[in-house]
Amino acid sequence: MPKLKTHKGAQKRFKVTAKKKFLHARANKSHILTKKSSKRKRRLGKSVEASPADRKALKTMLPYDI
Repeated sequence: MPKLKTHKGAQKRFKVTAKKKFLHARANKSHILTKKSSKRKRRLGKSVEASPADRKALKTMLPYDI
């Protein structure tokens, strides 16, 4: 059986934890930050777990990161 290719876009955007959960950065943190509160910007800096609906697709895209 041939090797499976890793989806490079997904590899750059998602990090796999030790418990096989997928983490990604939150959106809205790159520009137009002056109108956002410090609290909001601080919370946007933390990673969040990927949606359960996306897990199956992520497992396919990242076969060796699991």
